[in-house]
Amino acid sequence: MTFGSQQPKIETITGPAATRSGLTNTMLFQSLQIRNVAIGPAHILAPMAGITDTVFRRFIKRLGGCGLIMTEFVSSEGMIRQNFRSHRYLYYTEEERPITAQIFGADPAHLADAARQIEDLGFDLVDLNLGCPAKKVVKCGGSGLLRDLPLLERILRAIRTSVKIPFTIKFRSGWSDEEIVAVQVARMAEDCGVEALAVHPRTRLQGYSGRANWEIIRQVKQAVRIPVIGNGDVLTPPDAAALQAQTGCDAVMIGRAAASNPWIFRQLAEFFQTGSYREPEDADRYDLIRTYYSMLVAEEVPGAIGKMKQFASWFTHGVRNGTDLRRQVQSAREAGEVLERVDAFFASLAAPQEAAIAF
Repeated sequence: MTFGSQQPKIETITGPAATRSGLTNTMLFQSLQIRNVAIGPAHILAPMAGITDTVFRRFIKRLGGCGLIMTEFVSSEGMIRQNFRSHRYLYYTEEERPITAQIFGADPAHLADAARQIEDLGFDLVDLNLGCPAKKVVKCGGSGLLRDLPLLERILRAIRTSVKIPFTIKFRSGWSDEEIVAVQVARMAEDCGVEALAVHPRTRLQGYSGRANWEIIRQVKQAVRIPVIGNGDVLTPPDAAALQAQTGCDAVMIGRAAASNPWIFRQLAEFFQTGSYREPEDADRYDLIRTYYSMLVAEEVPGAIGKMKQFASWFTHGVRNGTDLRRQVQSAREAGEVLERVDAFFASLAAPQEAAIAF
């Protein structure tokens, strides 16, 4: 299948904006060292429930430009009870290294036990979730711990003493605008032996609404000596450059934007090397969708067709007549049928271009 001879679309940043972001002097986010774990480039895939399973993580790694990936967050209570789903979340392959496993919970001893299991499974790092705003998670950890700093300190010390691998945390700015604790948490974490911090500068009450307050990342960066990873509202490579210029952060973490634009890590690498990056064309989107869907089918992922339908609304962002493709995917009943419909849809996009060239 061909899509004509169009040249790739290139987005370029030049002039004062490029100078402000430092692109004319040095490459940003080239590498990050968390003790013995080398991360290069310093572009990190954020953990996302229901999204960052082993297939999606490998898919992102193969696209290029992502230096570190993280599992979906896993319940420490589920791990201790030998819950099948919890252990399924922790499956990974050597191709995914370096890789972090993220855990959540509120019992210091249980979290320490879970962290030991993470280490025994061979993960490169272990991360504690202090950011999830979901009600069912807040009741037993996540961003709820930001309201109980004495308990959080006991948890941090318990995990730190239980494992030898690097220990990191990902946290929000606080519970609400009236309870901003980011700097306090960062200093406490450093004192407890945490080796890197990922800051999502929204409050728990914000959820994912409103703007991320990058000023909080800057304050955290100035308050500690350990690496600080910036997260929030990075949708394009220029956004990442602006984040670093404003905060001085050591790495960038991207979550939701990677679901709709899995090329973003590769675009970051291109942008920081050349000042420009390539936008995907129809052929790129076809290859991406079919590759990911084929991986789900080949590996017999439980609920593969559900994953296909879930990702259809994200992966088809920017596709011509994407609404029609989404409707076709959503109405399919079997995974093989989805692949057939994807093939037919992109063939219909290519046909008019081929006809024009032949004419």
